[in-house]
Amino acid sequence: MKVLVCGAGQVGYGIAEQLSAEGNDVTMIDVRPDLVQKVNDTLDARAYVGNGAHPDVLERAGARDCDMIIAVTLHDEINMVAAQVAGTLFDVPTKIARVRSQTYLSKEWSKLFTRGGMGIDVIISPEREVGEMVLRRLSLPGAFDTVSFVDGAVTSIGLTCDSDCPVLDTPLRQLSELFPDLPAIVVAIQRKGEIIIPHSDDQILEGDDIYVVTPSNQVARTLSIFGQAEAPTRRVVIAGGGNVGLYVARELERRHSGVRVKMIEASRARAIEIADHLERTVVLHGNALSEAILREAEITSADTIVALTNDDQVNILACALAKQLGAARSLCLVNSSGYASVIRSFDIDSEINPRVVTVSRILQHVRRGRILSVHSVANGDGELMEAEALETAPIIGKALKDLPQLEGVRVGAIVRGGKVIIPDGDTQIQVKDHVVLFATADSVRDVEQLFRVSIEFF
Repeated sequence: MKVLVCGAGQVGYGIAEQLSAEGNDVTMIDVRPDLVQKVNDTLDARAYVGNGAHPDVLERAGARDCDMIIAVTLHDEINMVAAQVAGTLFDVPTKIARVRSQTYLSKEWSKLFTRGGMGIDVIISPEREVGEMVLRRLSLPGAFDTVSFVDGAVTSIGLTCDSDCPVLDTPLRQLSELFPDLPAIVVAIQRKGEIIIPHSDDQILEGDDIYVVTPSNQVARTLSIFGQAEAPTRRVVIAGGGNVGLYVARELERRHSGVRVKMIEASRARAIEIADHLERTVVLHGNALSEAILREAEITSADTIVALTNDDQVNILACALAKQLGAARSLCLVNSSGYASVIRSFDIDSEINPRVVTVSRILQHVRRGRILSVHSVANGDGELMEAEALETAPIIGKALKDLPQLEGVRVGAIVRGGKVIIPDGDTQIQVKDHVVLFATADSVRDVEQLFRVSIEFF
């Protein structure tokens, strides 16, 4: 696939890095020569200096032969115009644009991106994507990662197995013997930075991060069995009143009337503006690194602190200080992947990387075959996927244990006719099944091939 990426910042570079590593033909455009030079020096991709919204720049970058344009510069208007120009002048089939400003995303202006408007196929809103991720984490406080598939029927949860986990050192095959009616499968284990696709004789060790797939109505029980049952979130302190912080506070007010929210914002003008947009949230003007401000926000009795400022170091230190003062849990927004290895040493329970969230959202439109949803984990070392099996897909009618392509893949659940099925090695995929699975990065191409649709289908 030939992909043109406009914007070589963190998100654009991350997309190009992953797509080029998978053998795609990637070209990048950015106005900054230093970022262009970095791409040319470090990635198997070409990069040009220029404005991605300009037709001559797009033509020079090979837009006429592209299968997809992904516009993720820092400016909404450039992204929107780049996608529109690529479609109008160069007939690029798939056009994806990142749009941050919420005014463009209001329902009353929904015609803007349709075929009769700008003709953009997919709009990515990082603030909403990250905000929804935060809300999912708050709804399942025992998990460090959570994502839903198949219209909410199946949930994947990431769990840290500490010394209190009751099933440590237990072979996975014994879990089904101990809990015969538990429909859950451990699809991946992250141990000392390495992703492991588990087999029946593998054991969960102390310190492992595991990913479990289960029917959504069994999530609470699954958390309990792995020693992660925690009380629902009732008191939340949000550090940072930017777009993400405001979105989370507003949605908590709308969806959960019983949740008390207090927000800390460093800018007085922004704090006043936020207070005008919120009804029940208490907005405090001050520094989230101030012990006095945290105490005023009643951090000592808070269920969770959510640090969502634009400064990674402030977020990390605010979470660490809040935990020290008595907050039960912490959730931290971290833009730089360089901090991933030290997050746990600060006693931070969970982190969210906006770049990873945005890249995951984009990847589901890049993946071949009938890949409907993608969630990247472990800094891109693995992906949780939802795939649909159509009539001509090679995976149809074959026992899972007989598919050599699944060596780096573990199927967690199948949804058939609205019913969730927990598979074993003898299970066969049927037409129109929705399959939730985990794949290592080097097995993604095998998954795409197994769910590809041949020309006979059309």
